[in-house]
Amino acid sequence: MIDMELADYIARLSQLELEEGEKRAMTAELERIVAYMDVLNRLDTQGVEPMSHVFPVKNVLREDAAQPSWDRGELLAGSPGGDGEAFLAPKAVE
Repeated sequence: MIDMELADYIARLSQLELEEGEKRAMTAELERIVAYMDVLNRLDTQGVEPMSHVFPVKNVLREDAAQPSWDRGELLAGSPGGDGEAFLAPKAVE
């Protein structure tokens, strides 16, 4: 049973400031939610396999495949400062 005290507690946990009318409405809504959960608890789920999604989910990403990379020297050739191995940038933080 959801009473006003429990509704106040849930509102505080949710960091909500509710007026008296809103608290009454929230109490009634929480009662309906709990009643529906009771209906769901009475369902016979014997033999029903749990699932994580309602619809079948499949990976739509491409397969990982090793591919040759760009030549490091070519990539660094256009940089204003580099040591042949990496980009060099001025220190930004003291």
